[in-house]
Formats: sequence, C-alpha cells, structure tokens
Amino acid sequence: MVDDCVVYETTVDHPRAELWAVLGEPARYPRFFRGISGCDKLAPAYYGAQPEYAMRACLGPGEVLDHRLRTVIRRTDDQLVLAGVPDTGGWVSIKLQDAERGRTQIKVVFFKPMLRHRLGVSWSEAQIKRWARDGIRRVCDHLAGAPDRLPERDGGKGGRLGALRVLAAAGVFSPTRPDRTARQLRALAKWGSTVAGGYGAAAARSAKRAAVIDERGVSTFRDIDIGSTQLAHGLTELGVQARTKVAVLARNHAALVRTLAACAKLGADTVLLNTGLAGAQVVDLLRTHRVTVLVADDEFAPLLHDIPPEVTLIGSGAVADVEFDATLAALAADQPADPLPAPRRPGRLVVLTSGTSGTPKGARRPTPGLLDAAMVLAGIPLRANERIFVAAPIFHSWGLTALQIGMPLRATMVLRRRFDAEATLAAIEEHGCTALFAVPIMLQRILALPERVRDRYDTSSLRIVASSGSALPRSLVTGFMDAFGDVLYNFYGSTEVSAATIASPHDLRAAPTTAGKPPPGARIALLDRDGAQVPPGEVGRIFVGNDMLFDGYLDGAEREVRRGLMDTGDRGYLDADGRLHICGRDDEMIVSGGENVFPRPVEEVLTDLPQVVEAAVVGVPDAEYGQRLAAYIVVRDGWRLDEDSVRAYVHQRLARFSVPRDVVFVDELPRNQTGKVLKRVLADGDVAEPAALPNVG
Repeated sequence: MVDDCVVYETTVDHPRAELWAVLGEPARYPRFFRGISGCDKLAPAYYGAQPEYAMRACLGPGEVLDHRLRTVIRRTDDQLVLAGVPDTGGWVSIKLQDAERGRTQIKVVFFKPMLRHRLGVSWSEAQIKRWARDGIRRVCDHLAGAPDRLPERDGGKGGRLGALRVLAAAGVFSPTRPDRTARQLRALAKWGSTVAGGYGAAAARSAKRAAVIDERGVSTFRDIDIGSTQLAHGLTELGVQARTKVAVLARNHAALVRTLAACAKLGADTVLLNTGLAGAQVVDLLRTHRVTVLVADDEFAPLLHDIPPEVTLIGSGAVADVEFDATLAALAADQPADPLPAPRRPGRLVVLTSGTSGTPKGARRPTPGLLDAAMVLAGIPLRANERIFVAAPIFHSWGLTALQIGMPLRATMVLRRRFDAEATLAAIEEHGCTALFAVPIMLQRILALPERVRDRYDTSSLRIVASSGSALPRSLVTGFMDAFGDVLYNFYGSTEVSAATIASPHDLRAAPTTAGKPPPGARIALLDRDGAQVPPGEVGRIFVGNDMLFDGYLDGAEREVRRGLMDTGDRGYLDADGRLHICGRDDEMIVSGGENVFPRPVEEVLTDLPQVVEAAVVGVPDAEYGQRLAAYIVVRDGWRLDEDSVRAYVHQRLARFSVPRDVVFVDELPRNQTGKVLKRVLADGDVAEPAALPNVG
C-alpha cells in the first residue's frame, strides 16, 4: 500500500534556473517522464488565472487516461505545485533549493499520489521514486547535453528472425498444395520481389482469387499475370527492353497494375508521374528521364500535345475515341502468353517527390524484399487475403507501398480512379474491405461527412486504416477513432527513406500527434548539425536507416548520410517512451527574434479551435525580427473568427514567439495531388486560386 505522502529527494549538478526551465513547464514533461504522453496547456478561464493542463497518461498496462491539472503554486525558480481537477486531495510539489558548489536540491512530494487515486495505477513507494528518478535523470542529461540513452531496435540477425516470424504470422507462408508452393517459389526466384514476381507468385498460389476490383470489374491474379505477359510481348514490339524508360500517367485501376507488372517482366524502368502535373511539367520530366514510351489515361490527352516526338504515346484504353499511337488493349491483343525470360537486372520504379517545396524530382526506389515487407507488417498487422481499399494514388509512395505489401499477402486491391468520401464508405461496405490506405486529407473528408451519411454504411469489416503522406492533425486522430474505432495507424516515411516509424492505435490514443516508433529493421537517430546525437527531449534532425533507402535522385543529387542513416529533411524529438514527434521540415523552421520556431505546434493549437477546419502556418520575412509566422485558416461554414481572437488563443497556449503576426482567412488551402499543403504557395502569398486536388475530391 502506498503511503499518502511519498517524498523523493536528490541533488543534481545544475543551477535552479536551468532546472526550472524544464520542471517549471509541465507541457515539456512528456519528453522526460515516461508514461506521460501529453500535457497541453489550456486557455485560462479568465484573465490572470493560474495555468491549467490537460494531461494524458498511460502509466500501466491499462487504458490511456485523461487528467486535468491546475497550478496551485508557481514561484519562478523555486516551487511548482499541481493539483487534480476535480479536487480529490491529491497534489504534487516540485521544490528547488540551492546546494553547495552551484548544485541544486530537488524535492518532489506526492501527496495522495495521483498515480493511484486518479490514474488507476497501483505503484509502490519504490516504484514512484524510481519513476521520478528516471525522469529527473533525463532532465539532467538534457541540460548536460548528454546523448539520449534510448535503446536502438535490433536490425541484425535477431531482426531477420523476427521478420520471418512476422511474415509467418501474416500468413505469407501459410501451407498449400505442394505443386502450388513450387510454382510460387519459381515465380519469386525468376522475377524477384518485383510487381511481376509478386503477382506471378500470387497467381501460382491463388489463380482465381480477385487481385484487383475497379470500376471496370474484377481481375484475378491469373488475369494480371497473363495479361501483363501479353502486354510485355506487345511492348517489345515498340522496342521496350531492359533499362528502357516507360512513364505512366494514370489513376488507380487494373490497367496500371498490369502495366507495372509488364514493365517489370521486361526489366524496364517505370517512372510514375503525378496526375496533377501541368503539361509543361510532363514534357520536362519525359525529357529529363529520357522516356521512350508514355502510358497515359485518356483524360490526360490534352496535356500531351507537346511531348517529344520520339516518345510513343499509349492510351490505357478507358475511352475509345481518343487518338493515341496505340492502346494497352491493342498491344496485348493476340499476343502469346508464353513466359518471358527474366531480365538480367530488375527494372526500377522511379517515384517523384511531392514537390511541396520545389520541382518534383525522380527518386529511384529499390525493389523491396519479403524482409522489407515485414518492416511494415510488424507495425501494421495486415494479414493474408485482406481486401484493401487503396485510396492513396499508386503513383505516390504510400499507394505504391499498399500495392507492394498486398502482393505477398495475396490481397485483393479495391481501386477507384477518383477519391470520393461517401463512395469510399460505400465500397468498403460493398466489398467487405478490411483495410484502407489513405492520405490524411482523405480521412479528413470522410470524417467531415455528416454523421447521418456515415451511418448509412456498414464499415465494421474495417480493421486497419493506414495513413501516410503528411502529418495527422490531433483533432483528426481522435475524431476519426471516436467515429470508426481504434483502427488508425500512422506511417512516417518518405520516398527517400521508406519506413521510418509507425504509430499504432494505442500510440495515437496516448499521443495523437506522434509518428510512432521504428519497426524492426528500421533505426532512427536525432542528430545535430555536426552529426552528434542530441540529448533527451531536444529537437534534432531526423535520420533513418533500413534496407530500403532510395538509390539517389535521377539528377545525381543525394541525401546526406551519417552513420549509415539518411537525412529525412525533417526535425523532431523523442518523448520519454521513445515515440517520435515531428516538429516540421528542416526548411520550415524560422528564427524569429533569436528564437527557433516550428509551424506544426501552432497548427495543432489552431485546429483545436472548434471554428477551424484546417490551418497552415509558414514563415515570412520580417524587417524587425528577421522572420515571423503567418497563419492561413479555413473557418467552418456558419462560424465566425477574427484575427485578434486567433492571436490571443495561441498566446494562451504557446510561447509569445509562436504567435502568428499575420492571420489570413482562406476558402481552402492549396494542396498537391496527394493532399500535402503547398506551403511554398502560401509563403509566396499566392492563395487567390488554390491548387486543385482531383485525386482527393
């Protein structure tokens, strides 16, 4: 039984003022004290009121619990006393006193410990003291600049054995007839883990199972395998062979999948073009990548009048009256289904970067193996024979990941050319989809549907909603899981580094803004400008290591690599439980009046306002401070909000230098085809005509 009063005392080698900068700010506690996953400062009820905090904690094996704290005493550099709301008689006091030789005595008193009385944790006195000691040790390491001591995940032999267990648990190696197993292994041995190998192996194992369901019907694994072979024969007549560059400008449908498999069977390199590109951008990319064949959906024909004459234009065949040099159907017609010889090297998939901060660049993606698939499956528990609705465009890394993960699982891919929120729910019900791969703006639009509309559709089959591509706002995370259950997974990675971290539903309940933890086979490190590991709680440059780091940009540029880890271009910090939190892009950080400021915490605060649909914050030049923050806000229909109210609200929640000096109300935020906000457009002040978003609504 824990006594009503538990006292922990220690003396440390740091002055009071330095300790107070951390211990006097409860909002920083999640970075240092394990189990405290959130401690957000609340707007005061009236002017001059003592600060209150909404604390989220998971201090034991039970559920995540929310708790409210009020400040009873706050004497700078001296003492902080926090009590629970409502008042149960429990409180905690942190007292700092000078000790000899510039040291400080810390005295922490837990009275009627809230760990037990409010958070449902039955800790002994010794456990409470160990918890406090561990947190204060992390604070001291932070102040001393000592590297974070969090252990790295095992990516070596132990990790490989673990990966095999993950694959077995997912049903990748489930038993079947010996002849089917033999054909499956032969396909993988011949084509490797390319799209050709994945669909060839699935066809050998489950030939009649639905591989793709799109608006035109059902394609079985046998259809994809044989159809891609016939198409590959047709492409050879156009001169396509190993290392030939074939570009694809297409939405999500079965013809796109067959094209990827056909190119893989020839060893051709496939360049996946963003469907939101302008005609001039398409032409420029065709020339840059030396493309000889372009496969395009018919709707994009008006953009293609000026393509280089040496590029053969192939229509995907959705509309018959558009003139192309040929169509996929015509190329495959009357072609044999005779197996092709395996190319000497696998064809590469080239994915374009998002282009949110500049011109999209081609990035060469390595061919993932089964052990690489296990990285994702370890964090997102997909299983064999899933039915996956792939809402994210396949030309984007996340949609492509869904396709590549689905192959070894022999999953059925449900595809739609365009995203529509209600139609997505209808398809999930119609096809009994068990998983949804989407980008955050898609989830936002689903959640924005009136509740009566959402309730029309039975989505109980949905076990997994996997999101990636941009940050998930806190309000979207909690709102979506409240509506659809704890099915949401947040995948953090990029075209360049592939998988970095994955947040489970439990992680997101505990810390809604987290990017999660690295899965087995991946490592992360937070480094400073000199490549040294940052101390606990410190913001650093995020570096990632795994077997799927990209092979470089096609223009010859590369990412910085240190200690075998690649720079993501993002900055973030680790909380005390090892979860990664993204602060923003390295190039988004501004220095205002000498203070480093990131936009994302401001965006999170703004989207907590009930009047706000979404918000984006960027840095702009300032004559006095060097740079300042500008906030662009979309207000809900029928609601009102003014600039002064926005500034006052942010000032109540965050430090003064995080308050946006410019507040601009807009009808919508400019986005690219995958839903990422185009902050360079906002920074340029050009928001009169927001970018269209045909892929997501």
